[in-house]
Amino acid sequence: MLAKRIIPCLDVDKGRVVKGKKFQNIQDVADPIEMAKFYSDSGADELVFYDITASNEERSIFIDVVERVAAEISIPFTVGGGIRTLEDIHDVLRAGADKVSINSAAVKDPELIAKAAKKYGSQCIVLSVDAKEVSQNKWSVFINGGRQNTGLDAIEWAVKGERLGAGEIVVNSIDSDGEKNGYNIPLTKEISSSVNIPIVASGGAGTREHFIEVLRGNIADAALAASVFHYKEISIPELKEQLANKTIPMRRIANG
Repeated sequence: MLAKRIIPCLDVDKGRVVKGKKFQNIQDVADPIEMAKFYSDSGADELVFYDITASNEERSIFIDVVERVAAEISIPFTVGGGIRTLEDIHDVLRAGADKVSINSAAVKDPELIAKAAKKYGSQCIVLSVDAKEVSQNKWSVFINGGRQNTGLDAIEWAVKGERLGAGEIVVNSIDSDGEKNGYNIPLTKEISSSVNIPIVASGGAGTREHFIEVLRGNIADAALAASVFHYKEISIPELKEQLANKTIPMRRIANG
C-alpha cells in the first residue's frame, strides 16, 4: 500500500503566509521562506504554495518567492495561483516547483489540462477543486479564490479533469476551510470513488483524529492543512507517528 502524505499549505498574499476562514477574514501569519524550511525539516511529505489572490487580481504568480522557497526545501513542491497558460506552467516548474496546481484557468479553458499534461506529464498537473455545498450532497465548483460560483458540479468536474489528464486532485471544501471541524468526508469520498487518481483532502483539519478519519481506508491519499501546523497546534512528526500507530502507512522521517 502506498504511503499516505501529510502536506502543509502556504497560502501566500503579497509575499506573506496568510490564513482565513471559508476563504475570508485573511490574517497575516509568517514569512513563507522560513515556514517552508521549517516544514521541510519537520518531516512533511510535500509542500503546497498558493498565491491566493493572483487569479482574482489577474496577475502572474510571485516567481521570486517560489524560487526562494524551492531553494530552501528538499521535499516535493506544488505551486498554484494565477497560472493561466503553458508559459506560466513552464515558469513555475523552472523556478523549482515539482507540480503545478490549476483551478480557475482550467475551468475557463479545460483544454489547458490536456495541453499541460501532454507537454509536461500528468504527474506535474494537479487539478485544484474549490467546492461549496449548494444543496444537500451537491457541490458546485468556485473559482477566483472562492468568489465566483461556476455552476459546475464538483464531482463531474473532477471526473472530467482526470479524463483530460490531471494526475492528482486537491479537494478544497470551502465550507470546512479554517473551521477545524474536520475534513468534508462526504465530498472527498464522493470524488475519490469517482476517479482513479490520487486525492488530496483540504479544508477543516483541527485535530489528529481528523487526519486519521480522512486517511484511513480509501477516502484520501493525502491530507493538506494550514492553521494547525502554522500555529504549532499539531506537530508533524508526532502526527505521523500517531497515524502509523493506527496502521496508516506513512513515510519515515529522514532525520528520525
